[in-house]
Amino acid sequence: MIQSNSQSTLDSNILQALPDEILSTEKAQRMAEFFSFLGDANRLRVLSLLANKEFCVSDLAALLEMSESAVSHQLRNLRVMRLVSYRKQGRNVFYRLHDSHVFHLYQSVAEHLDEKD
Repeated sequence: MIQSNSQSTLDSNILQALPDEILSTEKAQRMAEFFSFLGDANRLRVLSLLANKEFCVSDLAALLEMSESAVSHQLRNLRVMRLVSYRKQGRNVFYRLHDSHVFHLYQSVAEHLDEKD
């Protein structure tokens, strides 16, 4: 076992304050699962449309060239993760982004990827 003789250069006040600032293991795991969940191209395509306006399943399916069943499946998963919400109007169900946090997350990632080095 290698032991380090070096001492931290951090002030003790900073060290005492850090535990409140460090991401907990539980929250880090939940965030990792969240980002992993977003690692699906079809889910991101659905979010890209819903970032602009609300749509019903049939319109999303037509725009994405996917079956209504596949779109419904993705929307159900997005609802569970609280990324989309819906409202019923007659026989139609309209989906939209759950809140502004989801929109800003989507927008920030899209802008980051569009940046040129």
